[in-house]
Amino acid sequence: MGEGEERLDFGEGHILVRVSSEDSGGALTMFEELPPMLDTPLHVHSKEDELFYVLEGEHVVTRGEEEHRLGPGEAIFLPREVPHAQRRVVPKEGRLLVVCTPGGFDQFFRDLAQADAEGNLGPDAYAAASEKAGITWL
Repeated sequence: MGEGEERLDFGEGHILVRVSSEDSGGALTMFEELPPMLDTPLHVHSKEDELFYVLEGEHVVTRGEEEHRLGPGEAIFLPREVPHAQRRVVPKEGRLLVVCTPGGFDQFFRDLAQADAEGNLGPDAYAAASEKAGITWL
């Protein structure tokens, strides 16, 4: 890992925070989803916009009513308040680099990693972290 990077593991989730909100003065958060990762069901962010950039594998991203198939080197912008989801064409394979603006979404993963470390990762931990982060699961 590079200087300032932070690895956060929770359940089957593995996140490498490349640029934290603190590092950017709150301007953005940049993280990488490391395999194996589960797919992300349909949800809405109320606090940040996201940009997905595909590093490896093929991903299907739903944005609103549209479905987009993306491969390495391709990106998609996901504005806040627009429902979106992501799945890997080959389950648990592929890497995404995600930029969120403004920063702060890294705390969602810290909360989940802390719950997992304490043996409390479950529906209540996900609900609490989601509420704090302004995420609504659809």
